[in-house]
Amino acid sequence: MNLNSLKPAEGSVHSQRRIGRGPGSGLGGTSTRGHKGAKSRSGYSRKNGFEGGQMPLQRRLPKFGFKNINRVEYKAINLGTIQDLASASNLEKVGVEELRAAGLLPKKQLVKILSNGAITSKLTVEANAFSKAAEEAIVAAGGTVVKI
Repeated sequence: MNLNSLKPAEGSVHSQRRIGRGPGSGLGGTSTRGHKGAKSRSGYSRKNGFEGGQMPLQRRLPKFGFKNINRVEYKAINLGTIQDLASASNLEKVGVEELRAAGLLPKKQLVKILSNGAITSKLTVEANAFSKAAEEAIVAAGGTVVKI
């Protein structure tokens, strides 16, 4: 087989339609565009969301919502998770570094401790924020709470 003997598969190549080249082609006159209207004109391109002149959906629906630019996003960690981590790794202090090392906290993410689960050992817990119930549970177990 040589490069000069290569040819496309049978039936895969068609001759191109030549639109607007006179009546002999069968595609002259309006050149398959129909009569009048925006689609028949040169330079026409339909905009995204155009509904034929009907009021578009994005204009029919009301504006709503509010984005607070001062919102502080925390990663929630439960007391049960902290207890599991402390007992598995034999820790006395659980802080942001320990949580990151365990893969529970992404880089540069603030952490908030929530009261879901029980804490049994005396721990020093270090975090950016605590729920009231979590703080009380840690102190009741004999531990201490450190806010960063």
